[in-house]
Amino acid sequence: MTALTEILETIASAPIEKRAMTNLGVLNEAYCYDKPSSFSRGMRIDIGEVTILLISGTASIDEQGVTVHVGDFRAQLRRTFSNITGLLASEGCTWHDIVRTTCYLRDIERDYEAFNEERTQFFKEQGLDPLPASTGIQAILCRPDLLIEIEAIAMFRTTKGSSKE
Repeated sequence: MTALTEILETIASAPIEKRAMTNLGVLNEAYCYDKPSSFSRGMRIDIGEVTILLISGTASIDEQGVTVHVGDFRAQLRRTFSNITGLLASEGCTWHDIVRTTCYLRDIERDYEAFNEERTQFFKEQGLDPLPASTGIQAILCRPDLLIEIEAIAMFRTTKGSSKE
């Protein structure tokens, strides 16, 4: 039996459990903003021994929800990667478990070269192979001082006694 067949059989017969993700040491909750916003930092979905993390759009904000590195695209991107890394760690996984990212750039023509350089360097530092699937999109972000926002999807197996349980 192939691994894919096993996963599909597990999904077909397993109960689905979901819960919100959080890591208050990295990011506050969006409903705590001065202008509250109704979303979770991410959702953890457990289907048998398979876990899927759906990480909401994450940007260069600090633990109090304040934008940091205003006007500095590269620093905002590094902080965004750091915030996602913290969310992954809160669920016992790493960038090696990321299967997809969606990257929203305020000005893709101006910032794409810097984005690709920083992302390539970060992925090399993480030792990622294969690289996650990814899409880059130009978008108006929720705050005028944000230059980049990234969503991510991670998948991993959890088994009894594993470190990712």
